[in-house]
Amino acid sequence: MKKLTDSFVYLGHWPSAGSFGFNTDILATNPINLSVVLGVLIFFGKGVLNDLLDNRKQRILNTIRNSEELREGAIEQLENARARLRKVEMEADQFRVNGYSEIEREKLNLINSTYKTLQQLENYKNETIHFEQQRAINQVRQRVFQQALQGAIGTLNSCLSNELHLRTINANISMFGTMKEITN
Repeated sequence: MKKLTDSFVYLGHWPSAGSFGFNTDILATNPINLSVVLGVLIFFGKGVLNDLLDNRKQRILNTIRNSEELREGAIEQLENARARLRKVEMEADQFRVNGYSEIEREKLNLINSTYKTLQQLENYKNETIHFEQQRAINQVRQRVFQQALQGAIGTLNSCLSNELHLRTINANISMFGTMKEITN
């Protein structure tokens, strides 16, 4: 470090007789050097810096424009999705309502069908009971009639003589003949 400082001090002591040298007076040389360097930088770097800034500005604007377009596309897609969601929800509600009404309609149909079946079974039961009652009454009548007929035949056989018996048979035969003529 000492050698470096010594070399600057040595360069500062060069003879000044028309030669080029370093001025070690910081207060006198720095503002001039800085103004020259800044002037050169501004003169030559102004175009490059403007181009860089313009390119950067265009990239930022393009990025903002692309972001806005993407944002608008996303908003449009979101609105489309919301519209589809509303439509699907309305369809789902309609299906739900239709499903409930269909269930209620099927329930009523089933109740009505069951009621009709029960009525038919009740009617069939009543008809069967009536038929069985009529059959039982007819069987009782037949038995009563057979017993009365057997009793009458027994009474007739014990009370009638042969001659009375023949007259009764002839009277019945003539009565059947008259009935036959009327029916023809």
